Amino acid sequence: MPPIKFGVGQSVARKEDDALIRGKGRYTDDVAPARALHALVLRSPHAHARFRIDVTRARGLPGVGAILVADDVKNLGGLPCLFNLPDQPFTAPPYPILARDVVRHVGDAVAFVVADTVEQARDAIEAIDVEWTPLPAVAGVANALKPDAPQVWPDHPGNVLFDTAIGDRAATDAAFAKAHAVAEITVVNPRIVTNYMEPRAAIAEYDAKRDHLTLTIGSQGSHRLRDILCENVLKIPTERMRVICPDVGGGFGTRLFPYREYALLAVAARKLQRTVKWTADRADHFVGDAQGRDNLTTARMALAEDGRFLGMEVDLAGDMGAYLSTFAPYIPHGGAGMLPGLYDIRAFHCRVRTVFTNTVPVDAYRGAGRPEAAYVVERLVDAAARKLGMTPDAIRRKNFILPRALPYTTATGKVYDSGDFAAHLKRAMELAAWKEFPKRAKAAKRQGLIRGIGLSSYVEVCGTMGEETAQVLLDPDGDVTVLIGTQSTGQGHQTAYAQLVAEQFGLPPERVHVVQGDTDRVATGLGTGGSSSIPSGGVGVQRATRKLGASLKEIAADALETSVADLEIDAGSIRIAGTDRSLSFADIAARAGAGSSKLSASDSFSSADGTYPNGTHVVEVEIDPATGRVRVVNYVIVDDFGVTLNPLLLEGQVHGGTMQGIGQALMEQAVYDAADGQLVTGTFMDYAMPRAADGPSITFETHNVPCKTNPLGVKGAGEAGAIGSCPAVMNAIIDGLWREYGIDHIDMPATPERVWMAIAEHHRRHRL
Repeated sequence: MPPIKFGVGQSVARKEDDALIRGKGRYTDDVAPARALHALVLRSPHAHARFRIDVTRARGLPGVGAILVADDVKNLGGLPCLFNLPDQPFTAPPYPILARDVVRHVGDAVAFVVADTVEQARDAIEAIDVEWTPLPAVAGVANALKPDAPQVWPDHPGNVLFDTAIGDRAATDAAFAKAHAVAEITVVNPRIVTNYMEPRAAIAEYDAKRDHLTLTIGSQGSHRLRDILCENVLKIPTERMRVICPDVGGGFGTRLFPYREYALLAVAARKLQRTVKWTADRADHFVGDAQGRDNLTTARMALAEDGRFLGMEVDLAGDMGAYLSTFAPYIPHGGAGMLPGLYDIRAFHCRVRTVFTNTVPVDAYRGAGRPEAAYVVERLVDAAARKLGMTPDAIRRKNFILPRALPYTTATGKVYDSGDFAAHLKRAMELAAWKEFPKRAKAAKRQGLIRGIGLSSYVEVCGTMGEETAQVLLDPDGDVTVLIGTQSTGQGHQTAYAQLVAEQFGLPPERVHVVQGDTDRVATGLGTGGSSSIPSGGVGVQRATRKLGASLKEIAADALETSVADLEIDAGSIRIAGTDRSLSFADIAARAGAGSSKLSASDSFSSADGTYPNGTHVVEVEIDPATGRVRVVNYVIVDDFGVTLNPLLLEGQVHGGTMQGIGQALMEQAVYDAADGQLVTGTFMDYAMPRAADGPSITFETHNVPCKTNPLGVKGAGEAGAIGSCPAVMNAIIDGLWREYGIDHIDMPATPERVWMAIAEHHRRHRL
């Protein structure tokens, strides 16, 4: 069959966008059930305090339906942590639905108010009497690890949840003992606030006759939320809850988790037997939603005289915040497995500590540990190049894992199946006109500006969420419906899955309907995270479509009185090859009859191996030494995603992730006051977000080598832009500062103030 116009590899425009750009999207806050009550959360203004709460006066105010405090939800389970160390299990501290007696971060929830209107709920919030007794608080990993630091949890002395290691200590020590030189860095990966387009919202509806709850939530997956809420928190059978996810405006990992408000809405709806709605504002988001990153890492590389990497040693401390969010401890521990990067490093050891602080809990944020790992190793590789007087590309070529060595098992047990790492490095440098950079640097110098150029070559592991099942059905009108448990938060699943169906059936995208985000309509699902939707869900769709096609051919063969082997599927019909005798899909559906099992097929896929997308980012920056302002003037990306399903969707994913990385590198940081744990950057007045003008025009290409462990050949792409970007931007900045001033270190975010101060400190030292 010739290539399908709407099939795999085609730049099909997103079918979702027509409704969205016309303002006809349906997000959770657009859902407006009649006579719904409205809820707000009372949050702690202190990072650590004892408290006594009295809601008597507030409960008597007009319109107030209910006020929940800790005693009202004492029978609920807390929010669970779903990760533990297999060889060193830890006990997670309680994460209560409402705090009792003690709060542990600014924004900790102490009461849930339900009223007829938002305004009445706000009046009630203000009428609640709380007597606060502040306690010592600690913010920042380094501060929390000090011997005299305030303790967040008495059962975790030193504020440490676990202190473990991966790798081979003896082999690493031996590598450093014979090293010609050692490169060392200490870097901060700052804390980030997710700031998706649509703040979280949820609606709970209760059917008293069935004792059944329906939750409408903008999340990254309905089934996982339902299961955790029912089994761990509400302690009810899962069949007594339906979760619906409408349009979702961004996820980035942070929408995967169950949050307190969802359980509180369920309790209030059952108690009042009314529908209850809650919508976060940005203030809620800054102190109520899981934050990201926040690592302090020291890394060392043992170097041979010729520049080869002999061994790598890392000490990583990850901030968990005050409570353990769903996957929080996994992020630094799992991310550490990717620290060797694309390099042939045989001796590796990493100490991993997870640390409590009096701050908002931290969890997965776009890349979930892999951006942090790439940042460390790519900063360290540049430091090694400076140590030996090598160029950053030469030292990478010297140490890249060679294509002939694949599949390659890293020192941390990851198995890279495919790739050509030097090839995408070479191509990215060509596109960036790397060789001509000195001319551009001289021209900038004449204008009083400093140019820097840097790169990062990254690898990540993704597509390991577990088994995803797709069901594909033929509709009575000949259209096709796909039921799948992933959840689009803007990626374009409607289009991507339609293309996989088109590849088999030749149907245009408008005739393929994708159903996600409804636990009553879709039997199972893992949601969307870890760049797993196409690597896992896409394989399920492809396999189920093929099964359905085989079933439809059997029906058509009987009707056309021919052999299945003589039939072909094309443009939504089945015909006898080489003839004009055919049956449309609608005719086949009518012949089979409504409800026929032959009109439906399902299949699943799970990859324990995962996929390993990789690539190179090259960044050129211009620094104004008078102000410290950094401007990205050129950005080139060459990625290996195995197989490209839709070039337009792919490029959009890469651009979005890259802009998030640029934001983190240059301006984003959640800052807490070290003395009292207050979130200093709690609004957009204080927390800088990148705008369109902060991003360059990005040159993007792929240099794909098909994945050998995935039936589609694809490698996950959703997080890649955020993984390669931060180290590339920072390496470019340091390149400029190093050549001009000998400055070899600066931490993210490289704000104008921070860059200016580094230059000023250089001038001060040289005047002494």
